[in-house]
Amino acid sequence: MDIAANALTAAGASPAMLHCLREIPDFTPRCHAVYINVGTLSEDWLPSMRAAASAGRPWVLDPVAAAASGFRMEACLELLALRPAVVRGNASEILALATRSDSSTSFKGVDSSHDSGEALQAAKALARSSGAVIAVSGAVDFITDGEQVLSASNGVAMMQKITATGCAVTALIAAFIGADPSDALAAAACALAIFGLAGEIGMESAKGPASLRMHLIDALYGLDEQTVTSGVKIALLP
Repeated sequence: MDIAANALTAAGASPAMLHCLREIPDFTPRCHAVYINVGTLSEDWLPSMRAAASAGRPWVLDPVAAAASGFRMEACLELLALRPAVVRGNASEILALATRSDSSTSFKGVDSSHDSGEALQAAKALARSSGAVIAVSGAVDFITDGEQVLSASNGVAMMQKITATGCAVTALIAAFIGADPSDALAAAACALAIFGLAGEIGMESAKGPASLRMHLIDALYGLDEQTVTSGVKIALLP
């Protein structure tokens, strides 16, 4: 949660991290978006996740290691049925969700070796069946609503060596949707590209994963309009 909170704060958002069911009714009316991450999943936390997802705010799901256990997959599918605006995961997570959420799909052999392009058709199928925008992270990120597909090509390989950068960029997607909930596809693509751009800038001063983590947050904080508009790499695919 640390890097996600710092990324949000650096980008100008104001995060609150909650687990307690009794706090959900107090916090959700005051927030612009909700982000649900199952990385540290607990059966005791599921009611809070359900309540937050059902609170009437646009929300984003990060199905961390969705296929790692039956309980985790069941929880992700239950949350997916509550209609998130965006689901952001790596290729293996999206392949797993697409396979389990729609029996008509034929995406098998989910493991950590898939790249983002291999999950694109699964992402499109999952977007159509769930109604969510699906974002697949990788060397190139793909974002789809089931019809349109955008690519976001910013970032550096070293970012994969930092734990929870995926969690942080999903949090940033939620912040962007909170700022403008009218276009989840564009919000997700912009968040992914801008986070990757911050990684590129941070890498110019970094010596390894630990220093990149620090410089990435600094770069995200220091981004201005000119740097963003000239540096992001977003494309609409045919």
